[in-house]
Amino acid sequence: MTEGVGASSGDAMEAYMRRTGLVVVCILACLATVRMGSTSAAGLVPNTPGAITKVWANDGGDKVWRSELRATASVTAVLNSVWNGASIALFGARNEVVGFNLVLEAPVTAAKGVSMTLTQLSGPAGALITTTPASGNGVFNYVGRNIELFYVRYLEIKGISSDLAFDHYDERHIPIRCRTPWTGEGAGTYTWTDRPCHNQFMPDIAVPIELAQPFTITAGTNQSIWGDIYIPKTAPAGIYTGTVTVRENGAITWQVPISLWVRRFQLPDVPNSRTMLFFSSENINDRYLGNQYPNPGTALYIQSLQLADEHMQLAHRHKISLIDSYIPPEQMDESWTARLDGSLFTPAHGYSGVGVGTGNNVYSIGTYGGWPWQGGTESEMRSNTNAWVNWFDAHPFSTPTEYFLYLIDESSNYPQTQQWAQWIHNNPGAGKRLKSFATINVTAAVSQTPALDIAASSLGVGITSQWQNAANTYLADPSKRFYMYNGSRPATGSFATEDDGTALREKAWGQYKKGIQRWFYWESTYYDNFQGTTGQTNVFAKAQTFGNCCATSASLGENGNNYTNGDGVLFYPGTDTRYPASTYGVFGPFASLRMKQWRRGIQDVDYLTLAAQISPTQVSAIVNAMVPKVLWEYGVTDINDPTWVLTDISWPVNPDAWEAARDQLADIIETITPRVFLPLVIR
Repeated sequence: MTEGVGASSGDAMEAYMRRTGLVVVCILACLATVRMGSTSAAGLVPNTPGAITKVWANDGGDKVWRSELRATASVTAVLNSVWNGASIALFGARNEVVGFNLVLEAPVTAAKGVSMTLTQLSGPAGALITTTPASGNGVFNYVGRNIELFYVRYLEIKGISSDLAFDHYDERHIPIRCRTPWTGEGAGTYTWTDRPCHNQFMPDIAVPIELAQPFTITAGTNQSIWGDIYIPKTAPAGIYTGTVTVRENGAITWQVPISLWVRRFQLPDVPNSRTMLFFSSENINDRYLGNQYPNPGTALYIQSLQLADEHMQLAHRHKISLIDSYIPPEQMDESWTARLDGSLFTPAHGYSGVGVGTGNNVYSIGTYGGWPWQGGTESEMRSNTNAWVNWFDAHPFSTPTEYFLYLIDESSNYPQTQQWAQWIHNNPGAGKRLKSFATINVTAAVSQTPALDIAASSLGVGITSQWQNAANTYLADPSKRFYMYNGSRPATGSFATEDDGTALREKAWGQYKKGIQRWFYWESTYYDNFQGTTGQTNVFAKAQTFGNCCATSASLGENGNNYTNGDGVLFYPGTDTRYPASTYGVFGPFASLRMKQWRRGIQDVDYLTLAAQISPTQVSAIVNAMVPKVLWEYGVTDINDPTWVLTDISWPVNPDAWEAARDQLADIIETITPRVFLPLVIR
């Protein structure tokens, strides 16, 4: 049985390491050792004995299940690119958010009254990166809060996500830590209890720690604490140091040194990896306000606009752009203008961090085909599209904004899609400049809907030549745009809760490699699983959010048609009127760890873009080593039945490999000689 990412990926990585001078000096030659110096085998020790007997960290790309006691079993087993056994070592550029995950293990007795602090990092010539205390709704005011800690909550994986995330006819399509033993071309044992992740509690919900502490760690488990550090544009380059303090019942039990190396460059406010993430005001209003459709002009309606803005700001902190349902032009000023002109993302509105003053950069008119003149005449199409283009002409946003009419969703009625797109092209007025959009296979778009301006395609498998030719047709035409949406393995990492922590990081790299101009994810607030007929979901207690439930599969555990964990849920509600026992009673959302992992990939693409301006050949080599195959490059196993492929994924799942690549990119950007190191690569 082959573990990890497969022999082809391992060979590519080794070739890359030889080309770039990354060589194995010893198993502990990881980034943390390079930056912080060597450490003793004993590692970090507690100040005062407590129930938390081991503390360690990683970059968050390795999901640590609640039951794992890795450091208790072996202190050397947890060494990685940000943890040398005694301290946390991070690096990043100005205007970047760097994350870390601190793991607290309580193997014997429950740890009670646990609390955490990280108040500042001290840098060159007295420079500081700081945070300010917050409570209640204050956690959604980001001004002065460049350091945030989050209490991580877990969800039990009762079944493997299927169809929409992993095609389970080949065990290699399933994340490594969820696979059964397999042989040959992915033939597994097909036993649920053979899957290491069966009924494990996966980390995903990032609750601001101010709302969760003090907390208890149950005996025999661990607790993850996520940290986000925003590096201000004004931060001088150099090493910043601080201490993460852990208390149990008020007594300091651990003080964990942390260092941050601020590199000599800055990431852009507008990401090079463009995104588009839908959120539902109806679902948000339902959970927070108990009313899906508050009447315009009422106090409840004003609250609903504020709630939407809170989601916009949290997404903006993650370099992700949001879209929502249809809003008529006359209501845009009260809802969307501040989001598009960037004023919502300023200190005056409680915002600070990445992208201050920068607009959302995308707007969808009538998402999922919800435009009210659908079914009307060509004349109605002209008058309405004219009105929308005139509105945007009257609002010349400084942040370039892509806007389009979302014609239809996943429809095979190609003549209708073509007719609507052609009507827009035939418009003699301003509406002619409005782009048309549909979720459609790009190969069908080229042959069946030539008038369509923007094709957004989902892909599990596809014939390489057909897809590449169709993509080239769109990408070569400056009047057209080619997007991808959703995604499943092996083509890309998925959004499923149990997928690897590097899955969404890989997605952004794949987007960069293939020149995809925007990545669309279908929902972020899908709290009502009406499509799976299971209704409202308590998203703090149930991992499965989409598809039917609950049959039982001998191999997949809890199961059903399109059964998927976490699908459509990237925000968790701070207030939940439907499930009062789960509510935190605050007026804003919590991010998922998957959103943070997506941000990591989005920021990586900014590194790739900056480095490619200096050394495109080196960057191409790094990209091809990290993502040898993505999307349609896998091809199909049987061209006569192009719906399946037998293959492992090509990219490494160990975040240390990704951090090594990011470090190499930083060296290229700074035009310095790369250092010699090699994180342990899982294959």
